[in-house]
Amino acid sequence: MITNENISKVFKIVENHVKKFGTPYVTEISLEKRDLFKILVSTILSARTKDEVTKIATERLFSKIKNVYDLQKLDEKEIEELIYPVGFYRSKAKLLKKLANVLIEEFGGKVPQRIEDLTKLPGVGRKTANLVLILGFNKDGICVDTHVHRIVNRWGYVKTKIPEETEMELRKKLPKKFWKRINTLLVSFGQNICKPVSPKCSVCGLKDICPKIGVKIFR
Repeated sequence: MITNENISKVFKIVENHVKKFGTPYVTEISLEKRDLFKILVSTILSARTKDEVTKIATERLFSKIKNVYDLQKLDEKEIEELIYPVGFYRSKAKLLKKLANVLIEEFGGKVPQRIEDLTKLPGVGRKTANLVLILGFNKDGICVDTHVHRIVNRWGYVKTKIPEETEMELRKKLPKKFWKRINTLLVSFGQNICKPVSPKCSVCGLKDICPKIGVKIFR
């Protein structure tokens, strides 16, 4: 079982695994330059989209725009063409158009740095808001996507039904030093080792302590 008694060891093992897999694209952006608007937009585009597709779409969009005011000038069809083939690209084009308007009208064109304000933006839920706080503003946050939610439940570290519940449980028990890192580490770990279906348990450094809760088939 994985508890706070061994969580530091668990994170060290996960870090060793993901070194070879590279850095998620949205994290790459924050390491290169803290372009808050680009981090926000790429995070919205990344939902239900493979990392390589997010990168292509984001770079294509930002080859045409530099800031929120440029985005506001584009019509939805232009945005669709620029972000295709991200998942739900038509819906995301509408959201990005609305996002530009709200940022300009309510926040003076700037990305807000409070989670309460971020979650008021079109297309921004708690997952996106937390990631923007962490990567954009270097603030404490816990970004829980499907990988984080699945893995910490598979470990038995929490017992929750939806990502929002997982975030709140992690805020109660996860040592704060891991808050900013958990998403970057577990997204890569979940994509490559602790997969949704048939995880690669035989090569996982956690195989002797992970209870594999909910896992029916593994490799």
